[in-house]
Amino acid sequence: MELRLQAWRAMLIPNPQTHAVIGAAIEVHRNVGPGLFESAYEEALACEFDIRQIPFARQVAVPFRYKGTRMPCVYRVDFVVYEIAVELKSVEKLVPLHETQILSYMRMLSLSEGLLMNFNVKRMVDGIRRFLL
Repeated sequence: MELRLQAWRAMLIPNPQTHAVIGAAIEVHRNVGPGLFESAYEEALACEFDIRQIPFARQVAVPFRYKGTRMPCVYRVDFVVYEIAVELKSVEKLVPLHETQILSYMRMLSLSEGLLMNFNVKRMVDGIRRFLL
């Protein structure tokens, strides 16, 4: 029972690395605000990761395979930070397709955690969705 409770808490409470990524996104949103294109938030977040000395990879290619054959199409996730897939959006509302996208990237990259971040919100915490596989 206690082990099951600990696993449940781990799903709800972000680890320190997830907390650092979310903190950087909140700082960007606090300084820039909503209403810009996704590319502006990507640039600012990369800068904030550098300032905070958070290691990251940007525009990471997501390999697509079909029955063992690598397909020529290339998908890209905005960031991989601490083995966390981070996908940015600047949209009026997140829709199920956005969630499916981050989950697909996580599976294809063999990552167990992902963050979907919509910067077009009043409060950044309202635009963050965390996913675990």
